[in-house]
Amino acid sequence: MLPAICVGILLFLIFYPSIFFYKTQTSILPVNRTVIETVSVINRAEIFLPAVSSQGKGVVTPLIVEVKPGDGKVLVNINQLLFWVDTQQSIQIAKRVAEKYTKIDLSKYDLIYTIETNASLVEGPSAGAAITIATIAALLNKSLNKSVMITGTINPDGSIGPVGGIMAKASAAKDIGAKLFLVPKGQGTYINYVPVKQCEQIGFMTYCVIEYKPKRVTISKEVGIEVKEVSNIEEALKYFIY
Repeated sequence: MLPAICVGILLFLIFYPSIFFYKTQTSILPVNRTVIETVSVINRAEIFLPAVSSQGKGVVTPLIVEVKPGDGKVLVNINQLLFWVDTQQSIQIAKRVAEKYTKIDLSKYDLIYTIETNASLVEGPSAGAAITIATIAALLNKSLNKSVMITGTINPDGSIGPVGGIMAKASAAKDIGAKLFLVPKGQGTYINYVPVKQCEQIGFMTYCVIEYKPKRVTISKEVGIEVKEVSNIEEALKYFIY
C-alpha cells in the first residue's frame, strides 16, 4: 500500500501545476473578450480625396475617419507609412479645428484615419480641408454628400488655403460622378498664358516675335463641373452635411 500512496502523491505533484495553470489561463479569456467588445467604433465618416498622381493625372481615393472611445490618440491605418509623413501636420490641425467646431473633448476619444493608396498619390496639405470635414462629420455622426468634393489646405483658424493641380483634380472629381467641386477662395479661375505670334516684314526678311498674353480660364467651363469657392470650413460644411 505504501508504494501505491507514494505513486499517487507523486502524480498529484506532477499534474497539479498544470491543472492550476490551465485554470488561471481560462479565467482570463472572458475578461479579454469583454474588453475587446466594449471598445467599438461609435461613429464613422467617408470622404473622397482628389489628388494628382506623379504623372500629373487627377486621381480620387477614399478616406475613412472612425471615432472610438479612447484617450486622445490619432491613429493612421495605411499601407505606405511614407505617404503619411506629409499629412501628419494636416491631420493634427484637422483634429484641432474639428474639436473647436464641434466643442467635443477629444481627449476622451481616439481618431482612426484609414486610406489605401500608393504613397505618391495624395499630397498631405491639399487634403487638409477634406480631412477636417470628414473628422467633423464622424464626431457629429453625420453623413456626407458624396456628390461634393473639395480640395484645399487647412489652417488652425479653420480657413482654407490655396493648392495646386486644381484642373486635374476637378476632372477626376467629375469622372467619378461629383456634381460640385469646392476650391479655395480665388482659385475658381486661373490665368493661362497663351502664345501670340507677331511677324513683321522688313525688306526681304521676316521678323517674328512670340508674346505670351494672359487669358483667364474658368475651371467650371473648362471641365464641365460646378465649381464654388469657399474660404473656411464652416462655408464648406454647408455643402457637405445634410
